[in-house]
Amino acid sequence: MIIEPRTRGFICLTAHPAGCEKNVLNQIEYIKSKSKVDGPKKVLVIGASTGFGLASRITSAYGSDAATIGVFFEKPPKEGKTASAGWYNSAAFETQAHKDGLYAKSINGDAFSNEIKAQTLKLIKDDLGKIDVLIYSLASPVRTHPDTGNRFKSVLKPIGGIFTDNTVDFHTGDVKEISIEPSSGDDIDNTVAVMGGEDWQMWIDQLNAAGVLSEDFKTVAYSYIGPSLTEAVYRKGTIGRAKDHLEATAFEITDALKSINGKGYVSVNKALVTQASSAIPVIPLYISLLYKVMKEEGIHEGCIEQIERLFSERLYAENLPLDEAGRIRIDDWEMRDDIQAKVLELWKEATTETLPNIGDLEGYRTDFFNLFGFNVEGVDYDKDTNEMVAIPGLQV
Repeated sequence: MIIEPRTRGFICLTAHPAGCEKNVLNQIEYIKSKSKVDGPKKVLVIGASTGFGLASRITSAYGSDAATIGVFFEKPPKEGKTASAGWYNSAAFETQAHKDGLYAKSINGDAFSNEIKAQTLKLIKDDLGKIDVLIYSLASPVRTHPDTGNRFKSVLKPIGGIFTDNTVDFHTGDVKEISIEPSSGDDIDNTVAVMGGEDWQMWIDQLNAAGVLSEDFKTVAYSYIGPSLTEAVYRKGTIGRAKDHLEATAFEITDALKSINGKGYVSVNKALVTQASSAIPVIPLYISLLYKVMKEEGIHEGCIEQIERLFSERLYAENLPLDEAGRIRIDDWEMRDDIQAKVLELWKEATTETLPNIGDLEGYRTDFFNLFGFNVEGVDYDKDTNEMVAIPGLQV
């Protein structure tokens, strides 16, 4: 079939298998171009199919020759209907990993559930014995609690008052003012239940109790802080409360793993175009301006560059620098004073008319469509493409 992008808001309803494959192969080539890291050997990635999770799996496998198990929740293809992008990403990664003699298997299902945890635990015991790293990179809007059956839905809202500022519709380029009503009722608790650290801790507790975590085990969850521009709707909003909980959980995990010298970390990463970030008001405009500034300074990074630097210069460097709150900061280039000062100046000038010149909206759009395998250089989109792609290491 000929596959074209069909969008609805910040979601693309189709994905292109050849484009997704090219994206994955490009990331693999990037890691191969870097020096090997004396890093992890047996890695579990929760949320392994897109964004930072996918980059973590590729970096582990090709940067340190690690065996990887990926857990994700993706839609398989049907005749005449494409799979989700994460499905095609995972298929491409595993196909190449197997060609290169690397262990790679995957589990597709709800990572919040007890069933998927049990299936993953069995696979680790059967195939790897123990793991030395767990990357936690889930970005789901809803969670059904595995013990109570309660269903929680996260919201992106400010706390305490209406938030008003500019945003951009990245499809049309229209810069317009947006107002977001403040959180109410159980909004904060629900968002913390979905995006906080409870599920991360559940994974660690169950794997630790089963004895499958190696000595000196590390686990990393991903977070974001961002600038004052996005603070009200992000870090000081409902999602920020969830990130606070996630970061506090890292210390609880470290405490629980003392007997094996295990460590829990939160890595604060850079603002990037992801399926999750595209949904957050104000963020597309901020990223458009940030990309322009960082590209001009020669310090722009995508997911794979970020995670390669995390592994080589932080997690497996001799001394791991942490900020005053005990977090790893790989957003250090984004948050440089000179970068933020330039973005703030551009923000004041941003209109529908000026944005094409002062921002990098084209770069934002390209990255967005790349997420789904579209607009990728070197792919012939006029060619008939087989949508029925299998993941070779998928466990059923």
